[in-house]
Amino acid sequence: MLFASTFDAIRRGLSKTASAVGAGLRSVLHGRRLSDELLTEIEAQLVAADVGVNAAREIVAALRTEFRAGRVERGEDALEYLKRVLADRLTTGGGASREIAVGVGKPAVVLVVGVNGAGKTTSVAKIAHSIRKSGRSVLLAAADTYRAGAVQQLGIWAQRLGVEVVKGSTGGDPAAVAFDAAQAAVKRGVDVLLVDTAGRLHNEASLMRQLTKIRDVIARQIPGAPHEVLLVLDATSGQNAIVQATAFRQAVAVTGIFLAKMDGTARGGVAVAIHDALGIPVKLIGVGEQPEDVEPFDPKRFVDAVFSAPATTIGA
Repeated sequence: MLFASTFDAIRRGLSKTASAVGAGLRSVLHGRRLSDELLTEIEAQLVAADVGVNAAREIVAALRTEFRAGRVERGEDALEYLKRVLADRLTTGGGASREIAVGVGKPAVVLVVGVNGAGKTTSVAKIAHSIRKSGRSVLLAAADTYRAGAVQQLGIWAQRLGVEVVKGSTGGDPAAVAFDAAQAAVKRGVDVLLVDTAGRLHNEASLMRQLTKIRDVIARQIPGAPHEVLLVLDATSGQNAIVQATAFRQAVAVTGIFLAKMDGTARGGVAVAIHDALGIPVKLIGVGEQPEDVEPFDPKRFVDAVFSAPATTIGA
């Protein structure tokens, strides 16, 4: 298995969200009977968690229907209803597509995109670490040539993980790096080529065109590539992540989301908002700073972790 899911790791990574969202809803609902006023409080809690205004309204409207029909009367029942509906909402349109495409060819090519500061290069390292642990070989491409620091950072990660990296000159053509890396991946017979691209701002048209060029260069070298285009989004950026994702999807066919820095936000409900707005599956979540701190996105486990007691208080 490429990415192994551990509930304890997910729970630790989502402890801030659990403290704000799960604990908040439990405190609002525990021991109380539902009312219109309480339903309004639930909606406010969901909006505060960044699930999105439309999603919060739809979920609470459905809950209100259940309440008025007498099928959900107690706060505890409402809590279970919310967990079930949120998990179902995150599951719709997902299924097997949540798997990272690393076994579809040799090499399989994963293009990683995102804005500066989203945690993209660290996310590339986490993916590389998991690929290595699965017994596959991996080659990194440092196609973020605009920032010397980015190339250096990826080089440090490559050395730490024991993988090779193809680099270019600072300020050079990132598409040329992608070209060289694709050729090297084929020649060396590696299983997976991971391409780290420049941290483009979603509103910079010229840089977005460069991203399209990188994709096309790789496709000419390796038929069917890239097999996966992962968009790294910073979970702490909230609704702005949706704006970024919309623009990236227009430049290149994004196939999945890597939601980074989930451990740093109390508004993890943004996973729901992203799923609703984009129809692109969240495939991975970052739950810490170490290479192993990456988890496959499982809707039920995610929701269970959000509604669980924070890991820091378990057994206290």
